[in-house]
Amino acid sequence: MSASWTYEGWKLCATAVAAFVCGSLITTHLTHVQEVKADSNRVFELMVYHTEPGKVPALESVFKDVSKLQTKHGLNVIGYWVPNDDSPAWKDTFVYLVAHPSQDEAKKNWDALHADPVFLPYRNAAVPLIEKVNGAFHVDEVFMHPTNFSEMK
Repeated sequence: MSASWTYEGWKLCATAVAAFVCGSLITTHLTHVQEVKADSNRVFELMVYHTEPGKVPALESVFKDVSKLQTKHGLNVIGYWVPNDDSPAWKDTFVYLVAHPSQDEAKKNWDALHADPVFLPYRNAAVPLIEKVNGAFHVDEVFMHPTNFSEMK
């Protein structure tokens, strides 16, 4: 057996071991990422308030004031929006998005906010601003979960 063959054999073995280790690390990382995604109960709640004509600025003001109280009660508001255009479907709307650890946590946090006596004046200020349909507030609310390719999880 020549010394050159032995040296080449060790190079081949070392390359195979390094490739195996790299592949194992990558597989472990990818498998772990999938587990984290599967275990997440995080949800997003989209809220679309339909206001009485021309009342969006007043409702926006109410939410500006109540936003700190929402945070105090664990409501993680991602953002508040008002549409740029005056299309009939969006003309009098106020939109916001809330991230929750789970739908159960969302209920718990909303209940805590609504039970807080400090919240009552804000609620009373918002009531005349929100459009009513058949006696009920015209608010569209939907819970959503992120897709597996969404940047925000």
